[in-house]
Amino acid sequence: MRVTKREHACIVLDEEGQQLVIDPGNQTGPIQARGLVGIVITHEHADHWDEAHLQALRAARPSVPIFAPAGVAAAAEGFDVTVVEAGERVNAGPFRLRFFGGKHAEIHRSIPLVDNLGVLVNERFYYPGDSYTTPDVPVALLAAPAGAPWLKIGDVMDFVAEVKPRGTFAVHDAPLSPMGLAMAHARIEGAVQHGGGEHHRLEPGDSVEV
Repeated sequence: MRVTKREHACIVLDEEGQQLVIDPGNQTGPIQARGLVGIVITHEHADHWDEAHLQALRAARPSVPIFAPAGVAAAAEGFDVTVVEAGERVNAGPFRLRFFGGKHAEIHRSIPLVDNLGVLVNERFYYPGDSYTTPDVPVALLAAPAGAPWLKIGDVMDFVAEVKPRGTFAVHDAPLSPMGLAMAHARIEGAVQHGGGEHHRLEPGDSVEV
């Protein structure tokens, strides 16, 4: 399975000539998905889903399912969203999806929490959305958040250490300056290497096989 990092929080997975798109938000450029069989949206914030992206993806593949928590279904008016919950498993073409968590990480006690689901794909790749929810199975590749209002890099390091993946790459990085991103890479790299894993410093458009 090929995992391609796109801008900010968007990820595209390829398997057997088919594709799964995760979190096509408003910080991501145009997505030319080929063989699209599913879209996953982890939560309702605009940097994780964008109406224009969903319209374009659905125009190319009108029947493609959108899997998301209930908060996204409420926010994405006009789109047919298949609501999923933590613990649920669904299939989209060659992709086996399992969902974890339930809530977004806290930004501040004054800001209401929204629904958020992490997704495990084919028992190999895990993306937590905006959370530190840890799956209860081994992970080959982890998309580790790097910069956000809810994020402290020490918490990310603890999250990586708890998941113990064989590999990591940084996502949710649009808020960071080049210096800030370099620091985040170094901290994530240190955490995964401590457990014997490898960190991939992917740029948008770069891929890694898992």
